Formats: sequence, C-alpha cells, structure tokens
Amino acid sequence: MKLSADKLCCARGGRPVVSELSFSLSSGDGMMLSGPNGSGKTTLLRAIAGFGEITGGELHLDSLKDTDELSQACLYIGHHNAIKPQLSVQENIDFWASFGGGDVAAALASFSLEPIKDVPASMLSAGQRRRVGLSRLALAKRPVWLLDEPATSLDKASTKTLSQLMQSYLDEGGILIAASHTDFDITLNKNLVLGDQGTAL
Repeated sequence: MKLSADKLCCARGGRPVVSELSFSLSSGDGMMLSGPNGSGKTTLLRAIAGFGEITGGELHLDSLKDTDELSQACLYIGHHNAIKPQLSVQENIDFWASFGGGDVAAALASFSLEPIKDVPASMLSAGQRRRVGLSRLALAKRPVWLLDEPATSLDKASTKTLSQLMQSYLDEGGILIAASHTDFDITLNKNLVLGDQGTAL
C-alpha cells in the first residue's frame, strides 16, 4: 500500500494555503507533520481526508485517484471530537459502529471508558470527551489514519495509550500522518515540516 502526493496544492475558503507538497508513504510508515500555526497542517489533513479543497497536483492511494474512494480509505480525527452531547459514551460509540463497523467493547476498553459508558457526553470533561473521540481508532479499520493534534486535553496515561494504538496500527501495516505539538512515546519514521507559506522546508 502506498499513499503519495505530487506537487499537491490545497486551499481553504478559496485562499491558497498549501503549495506543491510532495511525499510518499508506504505500509507501516508514520509521518509527523509540523510547522507554525497557519502553515497548512490542518488544511492538508482535511484535504487528504476529502473535506478540503485540492487545487492542483496529484494525490492517490495505490490506484485510487477518485476523491470519494480515497476519503473512504481514511480515518480523520480533527480538533472536534464528533460527539453527540445528548448521547451517552456507549451510545456515541454504538452510533459510529452502526455505519463504520467495529467492536464496541474493544473501543470502550481502548481508553478505559467502561466506568463512564452510561454518562451523557455533555457531562464529560475535556479529556474524557477526547478519549471518547479517539476510541474511533479502535473501531475503524481504515488503511490511512489522519490525526490532527490527537493528544489535546489528554493526560500522560491516555497519551501513552494513544501512542500504543498508533504503534500497533503501524506494526499492522497502516499509514499514519499526525500533526501534533505533543511528544508521543513512539518515533514516526518520516517528517514533513511546513513553512509559513504552506510549503515544505
């Protein structure tokens, strides 16, 4: 499996943000995406996931060049946790599993959510909400993970759990791109640093 970009250009709100980025990732590769605020990290991740605007260049996963097919191969976790506040922790996970599949019990166990599984999401702390959002990593078996500041609001124990999930995913041959200001307990084997103009440094 190979995810590659060739002179990829992306825009946000019609404004060019990412310019002529090229990279190649194969099964088991993890890439750390870094750069100052506004350099295009989120724009790039959202574009790969199919939520943003690609204005030039090429992006494909193996033979998949169709944007819809590529987006279906990606699991994107952004700044928002995609949680319905009126539902309990387990009901949120049940909802995700209803259209994406996966083992609900494993998702609950992944971030030790069993003790709060019946608590409405509206009553959770920021760290608990983030753990619920990240439990999707244990549900979705997608070839590509795109993680945007995944460790936000996590304590050290949960950050370690996240690192272990990321390592297991890479060991199983997944492709991972993460933008983060947090140090993980694993070292990703590739780095892409964006400058102020959304270009690679």
